[in-house]
Amino acid sequence: MADRAGAPPRAWQRMLSGRRLDLLDPSPLDIEITDIAHGLARVARWNGQTSGDHAFSVAQHSLLVEAIYSACCPGITPDGQLAALLHDAPEYVIGDMISPFKAVVGGGYKDCELRLQRAIHLRFSLPAEIAAGLRKEIKKADQIAAYFEATVIAGFSIAEATQFFGRPRGISANSFDLASKPAKKVQERFLARFHAIENLRRA
Repeated sequence: MADRAGAPPRAWQRMLSGRRLDLLDPSPLDIEITDIAHGLARVARWNGQTSGDHAFSVAQHSLLVEAIYSACCPGITPDGQLAALLHDAPEYVIGDMISPFKAVVGGGYKDCELRLQRAIHLRFSLPAEIAAGLRKEIKKADQIAAYFEATVIAGFSIAEATQFFGRPRGISANSFDLASKPAKKVQERFLARFHAIENLRRA
C-alpha cells in the first residue's frame, strides 16, 4: 500500500542513529554498528520459543557463532571473526525469519537479505562476498550453534536436532553460555566484541 495517494510504498527504515536505510538499495554509509547491535539484541531467535526469562536474541546467537568459529577453525583471522559476528547482521532490519517460513516466502526475502549483507560487509571493510572457504566455516559454526540452541533452550530432542542441524563432534554446549540475557546486556556484549575484533584488525 502506498504511503499517500500516488506515492510509491516506503522502502526505508529510520534507525535510532538517525540513519535512513533503503532496503531496495542499501548504502554502506547508512549502516552503523550501534544500530546493528541494538536491533539484533531485540530480535528473538526461534520466534521466541525458547526457555528462560528473556528471548535468546540474534545478537546472542551471533556471539555464540563467532565463539564457536574462533574455537573450531584453524588459522582464524580477525576478518573471519568479524564476518562470523556479522553473519546474521541483516536481521537487524528484516528480523529473524524461521527457516520453514523462508521456504514459504521464497526468493524475494533472500534477495533483500543478500543486498543488506553486502552493504554491511562493505561498511566494515570486508569483501562484499566473502570467500567460499570462510563462508563454509561460518556455516558450520552456525549449524553447531543451532544444534546447541535447539537442544538446550528450544525444546528439540537430540534426534530432531541431529536430523536438521547435524550432531557436532568434539565440541560441547557446556563450553558456551546459552542462558538468555537481557537485551541491553547482550547489546553491550555485542558492541564490546565488535570493538575487540576491530582492534585486532588494526594491530
